[in-house]
Amino acid sequence: MHDKTLVELARALDAGEFSSRELTQHLLGRIDRLDGELNSFITVTFDQALAAADEADAARAKGNAGPLTGLPLALKDIFCTRGVKTSCGSKMLDSFVSPYDASVVEKLRAAGTVSLGKTNMDEFAMGSSNENSHYGPVHNPWDLTAVPGGSSGGSAAAVAAGLVPAAMGTDTGGSIRQPAAFCGITGLKPTYGRVSRYGIIAYASSLDQAGPMAHSAEDCALLLGAIAGHDLRDSTCVARGVPNYSEELAAPLNGLKIGLPSEYFGDGLDPAVEKATREAIAVFESLGASVREVSLPHTHYAIPAYYVIAPAEASSNLSRFDGVRFGHRCDNPVDLIDLYKRSRAEGFGDEVKRRILIGTHTLSEGFFDAYYKKAQQVRRLIRQDFLDAFEEVDVLMGPASPTPAFDLGANKDPVSMYLQDIYTIAVNLAGIPGISVPAGFVGSRPVGLQILGSHFTEARLLNVAHQFQQATDWHRRRPAFAEENA
Repeated sequence: MHDKTLVELARALDAGEFSSRELTQHLLGRIDRLDGELNSFITVTFDQALAAADEADAARAKGNAGPLTGLPLALKDIFCTRGVKTSCGSKMLDSFVSPYDASVVEKLRAAGTVSLGKTNMDEFAMGSSNENSHYGPVHNPWDLTAVPGGSSGGSAAAVAAGLVPAAMGTDTGGSIRQPAAFCGITGLKPTYGRVSRYGIIAYASSLDQAGPMAHSAEDCALLLGAIAGHDLRDSTCVARGVPNYSEELAAPLNGLKIGLPSEYFGDGLDPAVEKATREAIAVFESLGASVREVSLPHTHYAIPAYYVIAPAEASSNLSRFDGVRFGHRCDNPVDLIDLYKRSRAEGFGDEVKRRILIGTHTLSEGFFDAYYKKAQQVRRLIRQDFLDAFEEVDVLMGPASPTPAFDLGANKDPVSMYLQDIYTIAVNLAGIPGISVPAGFVGSRPVGLQILGSHFTEARLLNVAHQFQQATDWHRRRPAFAEENA
């Protein structure tokens, strides 16, 4: 059961091959046996999962099942979940039990899904390797000495290892697409505003976006249809109809115009990753697409602009964690200032502190115009680069990451770590959608192909990704860790 895609599991449930309770018990057993080596889960909700599975089976018996009824998944521990610890991978929220559901969680509950628990992540979504978690690093199931990527590394590792068929992640600068690439699964970052951010613990509010992580584009289409849509509780959520993403998957790719950004194939790209990426693009040519080179001239400004804007927003968002209302509180404070200082110093990890300091500095008097305002101006130029490119082509393609997954502990320099997101960050600055699909290997470590589209073209991206997966079997490969522990 654990090596099936979400869509295949749905068909099996419809056919009565097994019940949702049997499927849930099987996966909970795998988590219990195997996650000690991966550390992909922070919280496993055994009792709640079985109760939800029983409800799903009852609904199916009455003929009230929908496309997702009874299907198990996991939630990145950044989504507030009623009655369940929601830690954001931080000591600061280690004791926080959410009193309400995030909009995404609410919609998935209504669709009849079964949540198995909350997955590990870089603290407050700040990281590219899932080594910045209060609960320890996550290991990549393809190679336990490698990182799974971040910040949604727990979600990616759990799906790749067959602990759960799908999971929810969030993407602020590549945190769905990069771990999807490192773990050999499919990860979709929707257009900013396509999915409500209500109940997602904020890192950078103008960049954060939730999205699905699963084995296939077909699975992601099913999940996006459930979580997308307007939400009055999120003022940045766009009031726009939600198409049936699954209906458009089968469209042929004849006439598709693909752009290859020259900036994504230059210095810093691992030659083996480039080879796998170009071989994947050749598959699209065989399916009737045409390929041309394009330019995104302001790409090299994306990382510095992002690391001004995102920390500035983080500095503001994380100011609420002060030891007064909720979260970690230091012992025996002598006064209010001591309470603030020690609670925050003890509750936050090094990377979070680093970004708070950067953000506070760039927002301070005398530096706001020089840094924050200038970064926002650069952001507009980056967005325009994409809009200009999409006047000429339908989609853009390139590597999701310059390297395959690197070894745990290999990137101790923060700047080296930040450069891992060089191909993903600009997408968040522009607010466009992107998807990473498995496209080969370097040794035993997967390579991801990134496909980008203009705003609200998720249906096109999913169609393009699905057609690639119909012609290849990279998304069907499973790590030896999962096969040996079947």
